[in-house]
Amino acid sequence: MTELTTLVASKGDLAHLALFLWASAASALNVFALRELVSANRRFDAFVSEIAALNQLFGRRD
Repeated sequence: MTELTTLVASKGDLAHLALFLWASAASALNVFALRELVSANRRFDAFVSEIAALNQLFGRRD
């Protein structure tokens, strides 16, 4: 990684390196957020399924 950094720095193209690092970090955070969202959705689905099971067990009184 340091050889790549020194190569880019010697050519004077630090803006591209900064842009690449920013895009990589943004993409990693997006993947993390989506994984957390999927996990939360699964937990909510399990919760709703348990509530539905309880409603069937006790019978809904309308």
